[in-house]
Amino acid sequence: MTGEELRTLTSRTVRTPAASEVRTVRRTGTAHAWRTRLLVVGIVLAAFNLRPAITSLGALLEEVRDGLGMSGGVAGLLTSVPPLCFAVFGVTAPRLARRFGAGAVVCAGMAAIGAGLLIRPYAGGTAAFLATSALALMGIAVSNVLMPVIVKRRFPDRVGSMTGLYSMALALGTATAAAVTVPLTDALGGDWQSGLAVWAALAAAAVLPWLPFVRERDGARGARSERTASAAAPALRITRSRTAWALAVFFGLQATAAYITMGWMAQIFRDAGVPAGRAGLLLAVTMVMGVPLAFVIPRLATRLPSQGPIVLALGVSGLVGYAGLYLAPAAGAWVWAVLLGVANCAFPLALTMVGMRARTGAGVAQLSAFAQSTGYLISIPGPLLVGVLYQHSGGWGLPIALMAGLMIPQMIVGVLAGRDRTVEDEASSR
Repeated sequence: MTGEELRTLTSRTVRTPAASEVRTVRRTGTAHAWRTRLLVVGIVLAAFNLRPAITSLGALLEEVRDGLGMSGGVAGLLTSVPPLCFAVFGVTAPRLARRFGAGAVVCAGMAAIGAGLLIRPYAGGTAAFLATSALALMGIAVSNVLMPVIVKRRFPDRVGSMTGLYSMALALGTATAAAVTVPLTDALGGDWQSGLAVWAALAAAAVLPWLPFVRERDGARGARSERTASAAAPALRITRSRTAWALAVFFGLQATAAYITMGWMAQIFRDAGVPAGRAGLLLAVTMVMGVPLAFVIPRLATRLPSQGPIVLALGVSGLVGYAGLYLAPAAGAWVWAVLLGVANCAFPLALTMVGMRARTGAGVAQLSAFAQSTGYLISIPGPLLVGVLYQHSGGWGLPIALMAGLMIPQMIVGVLAGRDRTVEDEASSR
């Protein structure tokens, strides 16, 4: 073959991309990069809004009780509403995501949070306050369940770091609401209604980055591949999995501790003689501990074959914190707040284990819904029981003993949930 023939053959088989094609590829890549960044912003803002509805109320619980004429038992019921709503509405999240897309559900969830927070202080009466709180908590519930799913599908190679990022944002939002609600209320004239309603603005801001994802059902190509993978994978009977049950109970017990803390810890310090503003700040310290640790713990957890050692370390911190809260609540307040904040980092650990204990996006969705819904059902009696014990005993000895006692089974099931296995191996129907 001559050199001229070889050049002719090469020119026929190798085509240089046109400049317009190169520009199209570049535009596509740039658009994809911006959508990824926008999604990260949306995840962070959504996570930031997943707890202010609860901790802002905890900081003003005494004022709300006086304003609405609540008894201690009714206030305990109020602190039990979040896990109840999370259990009831969280189980619907995977079905809604399949129907409308995860982005659309989270966007609607942020809108529900904003509407509920704006309306509830002015609804009038305890029943209306509970109903509008439930609206906000419904939005939180579906977003709670779908966050691990979105991370698993969109960032499969960065599960630990992305879980840490949104867990950190969640902790920051929790701490911010606890810290600034009381001074913000004072700045607004001492009106607790305004102090609670102002948090609706944050939820409204969180709606915006999710709007481009409303019509995108996890991306057309991603949705097709997910459906193909789900069809090829064995169907899961999640209740057959011991790991799923261990994770659900672990989730429930850590949620019990978290909602007792968010709902009652400020009141414990106030009853010990700590001023209201400082009590809110102490609650904020407890919550803000989750900001750095919520980023570190998921990254550490994904590098360990078993998460049991982390579970035990967090549990010991909680036991020491509860002991101090019982023996010297005011004298060592800052130390106990820090230790209980460390213990509350069981939440990002549980979320990380949800992503690690299933291999596929469909498996994570099913496990997340099961673990969170079952877990939140388990956590419902805790805050209510604390309110009843407090009212009937006239002190915090029995409630704190209950909190410390629940930490033991939490450590046991956490070690079991942290073993290196997946629910697909245990719950496959074929």
